[in-house]
Amino acid sequence: MSEIQELVFVDLPDAAFAGGAPAWWPVPWLAVCGLLTALTIRHLPGTGGHSPAFGFQTGGGPPAPKDLPGIILASLTTLSLGAVLGPEAPLIAIGGALAALTVHLARKDAPPMALTVMASAGSFAAISTLLGSPVLAAFLIMEAAGIGGATLTLVALPGLLASGVGALVFVGMNSWTGLGTFSLSLTSVPPATDPTIATMLWAVPMGVGCALLGWLIRWIGLSLRPLVHVNRVLVTTVLGGAIGSTAMVYQLVSDHSFTQVLFSGEDALPELVADATAYSTGVLVLLAACKTLAYGLSLSAFRGGPVFPAMFIGAALGISVSGLPGMDLAPAIGTGIGAMCTAMLRLPLTSTLLATLLLGVDGVSVTPQVVVAVVVAFLVTTMLPAPRPEQSSARE
Repeated sequence: MSEIQELVFVDLPDAAFAGGAPAWWPVPWLAVCGLLTALTIRHLPGTGGHSPAFGFQTGGGPPAPKDLPGIILASLTTLSLGAVLGPEAPLIAIGGALAALTVHLARKDAPPMALTVMASAGSFAAISTLLGSPVLAAFLIMEAAGIGGATLTLVALPGLLASGVGALVFVGMNSWTGLGTFSLSLTSVPPATDPTIATMLWAVPMGVGCALLGWLIRWIGLSLRPLVHVNRVLVTTVLGGAIGSTAMVYQLVSDHSFTQVLFSGEDALPELVADATAYSTGVLVLLAACKTLAYGLSLSAFRGGPVFPAMFIGAALGISVSGLPGMDLAPAIGTGIGAMCTAMLRLPLTSTLLATLLLGVDGVSVTPQVVVAVVVAFLVTTMLPAPRPEQSSARE
């Protein structure tokens, strides 16, 4: 996917235009993104997987083998051509489906529990390679699915083992070289200081603000779904053009690349943090606003996961408030990511781990502030009314 992104949004415009990609460049490509994604969802079995407008979805059994082509193609077009969603949800579905299919091919009369356990193990391994942490992957899937009791005993151990094997594939062992190292942590965050009263207090409004922003994002996504169902191909194409137009406006106003608004934010986040001092507060607020709009539009009709865009928006908001009295950059980023992930995922334990692990060695020192922001965001999120009655099935 990254190769397609590089080709479409960097190599092609660099070859065609002397000054690099013009601001309008993403508009037609996002329209194509909407068209291809809509055609895949409409005509292939499985409707491309779960709708991300309903939040992070796990459980319910792995997708059927006939659904895999649609899930793969819908996520490929969504993620490669600029829609603002992450790869985690499709990876979980694909990993679970492939593991269950392997068991079925090996033994057609395998009991349902064996299929469930192996599908969960496949999902664990897939998300572990993305997040770079078997433990974080386990927390994400178990908290999202509400796994507990006897099921936890059956699923957790094979899942953790599969996550560890997946990590070995990437990092290697002894003299065996892996596919490449990957870490979720940011290495460019300034060293964090000890928690202060000021940083603890600032975590409260950060949690409230992110909860309200998360409500707005979900409202955009859920409110547009009925319109999408009227004419999926046309409406999704128009929504893609709107996402591209949002990115165009950001580049015209800020003079920064439209690519910061597009995609999941997984690759742009380290660069944003490393160059935090180069952005004015106004540009950061504009970036968060444009990413928020594009994220909400993407939730309504495209296919992907909600994790990485939430992390990016939280980090941008955190950097924008890092100049407040008593607020340092590391705790500001940590509270922003933790609170925003909580608002969108409604998984407080996983959100806390995401924020602290992302900050690497500084994660321990900012944990108290992150916990405060996460708790506040979770409480406010649960108290807010539903953005829109969720009457439709999460699987279209």
